[in-house]
Amino acid sequence: MSRERAHHKKSLRLLEARDLLAARPYTAQELGDALGVSKRTALRLLEDLQAIQVDKEGRSPRYQLLQSQELSPIEALITHSALRMLYHHTPGYEPTYLSALKKLALRLPSPAQELALKSTEDLERRTLQHRDEGLAMAMVAEAWFKRQLIEFEYLKPGGSGRPRKSVLEVYFLEISRTNLGMYVVGYERNYRKALRTYKLSRMRRVRIIGEPGAYTIPQDFDPRQYLSNAWGVIGSSGGSPVEVRLRIRPEAAYRILEGGYPNLHIASRLPDGGLEVCITVGTNNDNFPLELLSWVQSWGSRIEVLEPANLRQRWLSEAREVAALAKKDELEDHNHS
Repeated sequence: MSRERAHHKKSLRLLEARDLLAARPYTAQELGDALGVSKRTALRLLEDLQAIQVDKEGRSPRYQLLQSQELSPIEALITHSALRMLYHHTPGYEPTYLSALKKLALRLPSPAQELALKSTEDLERRTLQHRDEGLAMAMVAEAWFKRQLIEFEYLKPGGSGRPRKSVLEVYFLEISRTNLGMYVVGYERNYRKALRTYKLSRMRRVRIIGEPGAYTIPQDFDPRQYLSNAWGVIGSSGGSPVEVRLRIRPEAAYRILEGGYPNLHIASRLPDGGLEVCITVGTNNDNFPLELLSWVQSWGSRIEVLEPANLRQRWLSEAREVAALAKKDELEDHNHS
């Protein structure tokens, strides 16, 4: 039996077991007999469904599902949307993370529930190769909720240079709107002694140090304020925010007008149907709006950088490099023809 078929069969068994347990309590043996599986398999299904023990029949406990309030259609849609976002951003293999997703999936009505369960099974296969990142996520989560310090080595973007060891008070975890990556915001004790933002996937050898309650998150810390100028996650931890001025060509203007872009306002509407917009955005330690650059580049020639000068220069330089590579490839193709 193929792996995909086996996972599909397990999803069907979970749904059948859920329906049986919703009607009345079952022992593991009774459930196994009803489903045509072994007692051991039935016990695994009971664990996956988070069934609770309600009484004992002789020496065998009986299990039933908790009856929870049914979600309204809009509540179900919100839960479905949250699950899809979590599915796409999953940073690595972590059993408790997957268990939480299954619990949410089981609250959904059909057909969203069946699709959500298939997605969680897919994650179990997909994320095994990222086990270290999943373990790091578990450590960070525990440290955040228990107010414990974490120590870790941090890789620079691109993996260049030696990792730097940091000790951090975890204040907040954020999912970037641009790449769906998980980022850790906190106070770095041993190096910069300031609020910093770290990408979880670059954190290595994460470990918890010290006792619970080792620090207190300041009452005046507000993640909304800290990230107010962030295009993705680079906010107050980098350089000073800058105002970026862009010219939007008519074929891209419709998307800008649909909204959803933080700190963007329309300065003027151009006669040809285009736009001129201004964006206040955070910068990195070199006072460069790096996060915004990749978004601008994704639009190709449909967006032109007007200001600031350092962003316009970088945008033009990389555009010329792409054009030069394309011309080189065309020349080589012509010589080979």
